[in-house]
Amino acid sequence: MTTIGGTPAQPVPPSVPTRSEQDDVAVDIARYRRLAVDVLTAEGVTGPAELALTFVGEDEIAELNRTWLDGDGPTDVLAFPIDDEDDVAPGPRMLGDVIVCPSVAERYATANGRAPVDEIALLVVHGVLHVLGHDHLEDDEAQVMRDREHHHLTTAWDGTWTWGDTERKPTP
Repeated sequence: MTTIGGTPAQPVPPSVPTRSEQDDVAVDIARYRRLAVDVLTAEGVTGPAELALTFVGEDEIAELNRTWLDGDGPTDVLAFPIDDEDDVAPGPRMLGDVIVCPSVAERYATANGRAPVDEIALLVVHGVLHVLGHDHLEDDEAQVMRDREHHHLTTAWDGTWTWGDTERKPTP
């Protein structure tokens, strides 16, 4: 570890530029940015690294879903990894983009018996984990991802967070 004046330098936290490009649902950008940074840090990511977190409306996420995943219609969250751990390039490591649609999340929250802010938190964590390489295509992968989501939601979001009585609708 590098030292500064004899004191070990602290790891640089990852950068998470966050913005909302929608006005359908109020979003606490600073709180979700902190959640994303906390998840990245807990998963062992240190800077210089960057992940973009964007909140969009249904038309925008439907277009991204169609363009990049051949999906039909709006979805709750999309994750686009960019650099992996082995990529060596000057400047910060570009982890990827997480794009959340709060209005779809709001509908899922109702269906899942959660507050919309908690559903959006789940989607932020879910998207960050996807960018870091987690997946849920196989049962064993899905369980690992769900365990990581639960860990982060109870430690970095709300210690009383629970899955509730229903399953979250899976995202492709």
